[in-house]
Amino acid sequence: MSDVDFGRVAVLMGGWSAEREVSLSSGRQVLDALVNAGIDAVAIDVARHELSDALVGKFERVFNILHGTWGEDGRVQGLLDTLGIPYTGTGVIGSALTMDKNLTKTVCQQHGVVTPAWQLVKTREEFLSAADAIGNECGFPVVVKPACEGSSVGVSIARENQLDDAYQQASKYGDVLVEQFVGGSEITAAILNGVAMPLIKISTPREFYDFEAKYQEDSTVYDCPCGLSTEAEKAIQDTALTVFDVTRCEAWGRVDFLLDETGNHYLLEVNTAPGMTDHSLVPMAAAAMGLDFSELVIRILTTTVDNK
Repeated sequence: MSDVDFGRVAVLMGGWSAEREVSLSSGRQVLDALVNAGIDAVAIDVARHELSDALVGKFERVFNILHGTWGEDGRVQGLLDTLGIPYTGTGVIGSALTMDKNLTKTVCQQHGVVTPAWQLVKTREEFLSAADAIGNECGFPVVVKPACEGSSVGVSIARENQLDDAYQQASKYGDVLVEQFVGGSEITAAILNGVAMPLIKISTPREFYDFEAKYQEDSTVYDCPCGLSTEAEKAIQDTALTVFDVTRCEAWGRVDFLLDETGNHYLLEVNTAPGMTDHSLVPMAAAAMGLDFSELVIRILTTTVDNK
C-alpha cells in the first residue's frame, strides 16, 4: 500500500506507434502493480479514446507508459501540460529532443559525450553516399536505423551488399540514420530521481540486441552486476547522468551505451518511457537495488507529486 494519496490515476498505454504491443504489455504490468498497491488506476488505450475527453475531470494524474511516436516525442506531454494534469517522465522539450536520435547525438556530442559516427539522410541517394563515407572511414558493416523509433524497430546491421534492404526497412519510419558499427557489448543505465541504478550488460547470440532479442528470445543474457570494475561502472553512470541532464530529461528513464572491446563506451540512445515488461531493463536494475516491481512503479508515480 502507498502512503501517498495519488487520487485516480490514468495509465496511458498502447497508442499507434510501431511499439504499440510493447506498450500494451508494459501498461498491463504497471496497471496491475498500481491496483495491487491499492491505487485507483485505470488503463487508457489512447488509440481508442479522444484523450482530453477521457482525462479531464476524471483523473488526478497520469502514468505514461506509451512508447515511441506521440507517447515519447513531446506531443502527449504538451497535451497533459495544457490540461494541467501531472504525469510521469520527461516533459515536452526533453521528450522531443531524445525521440530524435540525430538531435540527441548532436547535443550530447557538444557536451563531450562520445557517440558513434553518424549521418542523417532523407533519400536513398543520400543514404548510399553516407553509408559509403562511414564504411570507408570506420569500416563495414554499418548500422542503419530510423531516426525516430525505439525498441530496435527497423534497425539493421548492413554490409555493402545489404544496404538497399537495410534502407528500405528503416525508411518505412521516416528519416534514416547511418551509424558506425561498434562491436562489443550493450550496457544500459536506468535512472530514477537523479540516481543511476546498477548497470546491466546485455549479451545475445543474435547479430545485435534487436526486437526479437529484447522481447521474444529467452537466449538473451542480462548481467547485473555488469562485471565491470567499480571505476568503469561509475564512469558510465556519470555519463548517463550527464546525458540525462543535457537532454532535459526528468524523473526516470534509461540511457543506453555500446561498450567496445577496449572498454570505451559510446552513447547509443535515451529512452524517456522505457519498457516495463517481464523482459525489460529498468525493473532488472531496480531489483539489483532491492526494489521490487511494485515499489519501482510507485516511486515513478511519486515523481508526479515531487517533481511536477
